[in-house]
Amino acid sequence: MRLAETVTFGGSGLDRAAHLRADPAKIEALRQAGKVLPLWRGKPLMATASDLGWLSSDHSILQAASDTVFLGFDAATACFAQDISHWQPDGEPSAPAFLDTSRQTHPELPDGHGFEDLRNVMAQLSARDAELAVTAKAILQWHASHGYCAKCGAVSVVSNAGWQRNCPTCQTSHFPRTDPVVIMLVLRGNNLLLGRNAVWPEGMYSLLAGFVEPGETLEAAVRREVFEETGVTTGTVRYLASQPWPFPASLMIGCIAEATSETIKLDPVELQDALWISREDMLAVVAGQHPKIKASRKGAIASFLIGKWLADQLD
Repeated sequence: MRLAETVTFGGSGLDRAAHLRADPAKIEALRQAGKVLPLWRGKPLMATASDLGWLSSDHSILQAASDTVFLGFDAATACFAQDISHWQPDGEPSAPAFLDTSRQTHPELPDGHGFEDLRNVMAQLSARDAELAVTAKAILQWHASHGYCAKCGAVSVVSNAGWQRNCPTCQTSHFPRTDPVVIMLVLRGNNLLLGRNAVWPEGMYSLLAGFVEPGETLEAAVRREVFEETGVTTGTVRYLASQPWPFPASLMIGCIAEATSETIKLDPVELQDALWISREDMLAVVAGQHPKIKASRKGAIASFLIGKWLADQLD
């Protein structure tokens, strides 16, 4: 797919400079001269509606935070990320079940700066800021949930500029993980198969998706997930595009599948509803004019793939 990497988080050619990660002295020098993106509970700092809130490494809110992670270079500037989840904002609101729309402001930051859910701002970011933000969120979430050695249970320590954790007890090294998820355009003639999860906002439908199991190819995962959730069988499957999706730690692998049956037999544990929708009706959904169905979130790979299908740009 020629336009594959134009998806949100699709890549900006970031120079991750992985060869520097094993040089602590060099990394420290780069940190002192570079810029740091703070994240609070996985939410990046935003300076404006479309710009990340980068800080100098000596900023006061970073001094009691965790180790920094080296992200790479934005032009000639070294970029780092740092978790400041130890900070407790005043009057912290409870997050809703589906999407956190709250915004936290820190008293030591300029007016207009605030921590926001990446899903709320992802479509407004430049390609470079989007890649830096998604990388920062993914790697810091991995550190937050993998502080102990999975082999012996001892506390592990950060190394390799934040891209590794080592166990001092059993000497096991641990590396960031990504969970592969297939998400698929299931087509039969002029119709597209959509599904709805019970926790989604009213009227929201999207493409079917599911985790790839151990020992399974992407093609097999597509066929299994579609059949398990809807009873629809599929034949030919091919890859289209991918999207890093750190909610919490996935790589969304977009595919197209040809359906070989039409009858839907819903698995109510997986989906609340599933249906076939014509290309013409899907155009109305995207335009916000359909009486029942609302479009998937802008910036998500589901919206990207549906848009390319409607525009005949899948090849």
